[in-house]
Amino acid sequence: MTIRMILAAAALSIAAQAASAEELTGVLDKIRRTGTITLGHRESSIPFSYYDENEKVVGYAMDLCYLAVDAVKARLGLPKLDVKLVPVTPSGRIPSVLSGAIDLECGTTTNNLERQKVVSFSTTYFVAANRFAARAAAKLRTLNDLKGKVVVSTIGSTNIKQISELNGRQNLNLTILAAKDNGEAFRMLESNRADAFVMDDILLYSRVADSANPGDYTVSDEALSIEPYGIMMRRDDPAFKKVVDDAIAAVYRSGEIEKIYARWFQAPTLPKGINLNVPMSAPLKRTIENLIDSGDPDAYRASGTN
Repeated sequence: MTIRMILAAAALSIAAQAASAEELTGVLDKIRRTGTITLGHRESSIPFSYYDENEKVVGYAMDLCYLAVDAVKARLGLPKLDVKLVPVTPSGRIPSVLSGAIDLECGTTTNNLERQKVVSFSTTYFVAANRFAARAAAKLRTLNDLKGKVVVSTIGSTNIKQISELNGRQNLNLTILAAKDNGEAFRMLESNRADAFVMDDILLYSRVADSANPGDYTVSDEALSIEPYGIMMRRDDPAFKKVVDDAIAAVYRSGEIEKIYARWFQAPTLPKGINLNVPMSAPLKRTIENLIDSGDPDAYRASGTN
């Protein structure tokens, strides 16, 4: 090959890359132009997204989000991609995505059909169930046991919406309090301002395990719903979603997800050296095998819940 041919080939390659860059739209175009990707994270959603003892944002969801960041960087061919971290609350996370304040939300957000009308979700990375925690001495185990009680949940969550609906349908006569976040909600249970804390079971397990006296609390056996978690992002941006989904698919198909899961759910890596010792559920295994991103609970209920 002559030098002219080499230069021509190089020019074509550069032109092709430029054309590809011009074709970018939505969030990918924004990230390419700014050289920055913004991740929304939770402050205390152990073990998914929280500040560790060094004030570093860590967790299972954060590990997966950082793999998505690597995939975006590779897709855009950027030698460097800055990551900006922005804390979000349950009530502010969806508005933050819609406004473009964050590109990805890395936490414990349930993917459901209602939310899919305004935002999009990656392939599911955890399947929780809605339950409630109570003081063991109170012997509250079922929804019927909560009749006439004071319950707390987190504002902006699917949990508070569901317990409010159940309260109306089943005439439970509940007093429902709204806390700003999960930490405040559990403190209300600890201080006897609430009889029960309604939330996703995995978050309840972590709160109880991290409390001063874990034996003082129980988590209900009765599950009120199925809650699949996904990385939340803007709707109607299939190119961006594909990059994120492909990153998760690669982790699932390589088996690396087993190590990531074990680190956060089956090892003493949490604050105070706590090991949640929660094995991977059947619905999550099915999700990993089939790359499910559905907001329909039936897509997960088909394989049973643990």
